[in-house]
Amino acid sequence: MQEHKYSIKQWSKDDRPREKLLSAGAENLSNSELLAILIHNGTRQKTAVDLAKEILKLGKDNLIELGKLSVKELMKIKGIGEAKAITITAALELGRRRQASAALQKEAVTNSSDIANYLQVKLKDYRREVFAILFLNRANKINHFEIISEGGITGTVADPRIILRKALEEDAVSIILCHNHPSGSLKPSRADEDLTKKIKEASRFFDITVLDHIIVSDNGYYSFADEGLL
Repeated sequence: MQEHKYSIKQWSKDDRPREKLLSAGAENLSNSELLAILIHNGTRQKTAVDLAKEILKLGKDNLIELGKLSVKELMKIKGIGEAKAITITAALELGRRRQASAALQKEAVTNSSDIANYLQVKLKDYRREVFAILFLNRANKINHFEIISEGGITGTVADPRIILRKALEEDAVSIILCHNHPSGSLKPSRADEDLTKKIKEASRFFDITVLDHIIVSDNGYYSFADEGLL
């Protein structure tokens, strides 16, 4: 039996972004068209592209803001169920990880700017303050990145015992402390300074060096090492 071939005009509106990607390349699609491909199909009232435009509007037409939306927030849009919301969230996370990988291509950490660029990508979508650690080996290469704690808007608490235990588990020779300031401020608090000092002193007993403590926000970064506070 001969296979019936459909012209592009016979494709549903939901399928046309996929055809455009095949014929013109992904780089020539708009943000709403790319989202429509993830959504796959629309509803009786709206096409996938229509739903995509609503999602972008929810994210203030900004992909950075869109990346901060949770699955539940995406599901507030009629026509976006849990499966579609999960697909969008997963795609945005892959993009974030790709960007983070590209931000640190050097074989070894050499300066605070390299690390700050990496951390800004990793932590930019957190609405609350989080405390994380970079574990480095003898060659100053990053073996592991881990968020140790997540707190409220006003701050977070990191336990030095947990940090050092994880450093030993990762066979880390040195570590870099880091946290974000969702408020945008880069000024370290007294608590930030005290915690840095406490972890630095405790690390000495295990021959682990604290190379830096970096604060990142949308406005830039602050390095304790660069400012002579280590």
